Amino acid sequence: MTKRRDFIKKSILGTAGITIGGMGFSAGSYNSIVGANDRLFLAVVGIRGQGGSHIESWCELTENRNIRLKTLCDVDEQYYAEKSKIVYDKTGIKPVTEWDMRKVFDDKEINAVSFAVPNHWHALGTIWACQAGKHVYVEKPASHNIFEGRKMIEASRKYNVRVQTGFQNRSISNVMDAMKFLHDGGIGTVYMAKGMCYKPRESFGVVKDSAPPATLHYDRWLGPAPYRPYNEKHVHYNWHWFWATGNGDTGNQGPHQFDLARWGLNKNEHPVSVFSTGGIFGINPEECEQETPNTQTSVFKYRDGKILEFETRGRFTNAESSLDIRIGNIFYGTEGYLELNDETWKAFRKREKEPFAGSATTEKKQADSKYLAAPGGTEHYANFIDAIRAGNNEALHCDIIDGFYSSSLPHLANISYRLGRELKFMGDYEKFVNDPEADAMLSRFYRKPYVIGDEI
Repeated sequence: MTKRRDFIKKSILGTAGITIGGMGFSAGSYNSIVGANDRLFLAVVGIRGQGGSHIESWCELTENRNIRLKTLCDVDEQYYAEKSKIVYDKTGIKPVTEWDMRKVFDDKEINAVSFAVPNHWHALGTIWACQAGKHVYVEKPASHNIFEGRKMIEASRKYNVRVQTGFQNRSISNVMDAMKFLHDGGIGTVYMAKGMCYKPRESFGVVKDSAPPATLHYDRWLGPAPYRPYNEKHVHYNWHWFWATGNGDTGNQGPHQFDLARWGLNKNEHPVSVFSTGGIFGINPEECEQETPNTQTSVFKYRDGKILEFETRGRFTNAESSLDIRIGNIFYGTEGYLELNDETWKAFRKREKEPFAGSATTEKKQADSKYLAAPGGTEHYANFIDAIRAGNNEALHCDIIDGFYSSSLPHLANISYRLGRELKFMGDYEKFVNDPEADAMLSRFYRKPYVIGDEI
């Protein structure tokens, strides 16, 4: 694990907004400091899609970490019965259901909340929860834009709560070993990292606007996004492909590999330049309203000249490397290179064709008790619970500041793509160099009353 950079107090200048207090929330001391033997009560906000993984993981940890999944919250009530049954079947406890997340935050018994909502809700939901004294596990990307990410850090620190970002690779033992190997000079000095998101997707079609289903609280689903009439192709999952609610595949699957690339480069800072280009290929625009590109190449440079490359391929494609990588990373060093595919990695020395180092075998992991700290697949969630009990941000495998730096990379790429030019970035100020048009895209217009202001 790399040593995290000290948190720097700063605000983004020139961003207008209305403060999002007004809810009467204050951080509760009980929710901030929890004894090792106290049961923790949790809520999941957003129970469809990735929310199902949150539900499964918290249920797995019921006994292992002495927690209880008390509440399921979603603005679409049609999923309540199905998801509640999962909780009851796994834990013997029927959860409370609620569509208004603010009522969840009002519940004094709830210690922590995990968010699996659309990207445009990540920041506001997290800030509201922090104001209520709740610890937060929030899915990737941490925010919908860079301004929001900085406000999430400030909220975590101001209200003294833990905020974990859902970059689950940070808690996979083999990945941690690969990062240590890189940082210890296993392939010399790492000068370039490449992330890959090769995920072919077909058109999702076009339908006319219509009335929202009776089960969906549509205004709340829109939240901070500009109002538009309901269209079923713009909501569940498809929201990823519209700029008002999502960040495309570069900001969907991509953040996981962006995080690994930045981690491998050992860069706890913003890049100084970015150029991103691409487009929508192989899909008839009359058959799909998608706004975000399905093919995108991005190149970032850091202050010391090190390079981070990222490639999104949304059509038919080959894989890369000897590991047949489609979703993964390659790291290039002065003495060799390292391939990382899921939790499997191989390191090659110079021009040699056989790896000289690689990931632990299943047998080795099973023999090592440190890998049995939590049931399979739940390590990142378990780490969040452990950090809450420790009362320490440093115990988190992916504190919000790490999530912020990694999530900022696809945001910067998308700004460059949308403007069609290379951009110079001043990381210390989180502003572009003499580029007000680009600066305006660091934040967004917030639809009242779902406003994130300068004061949190």
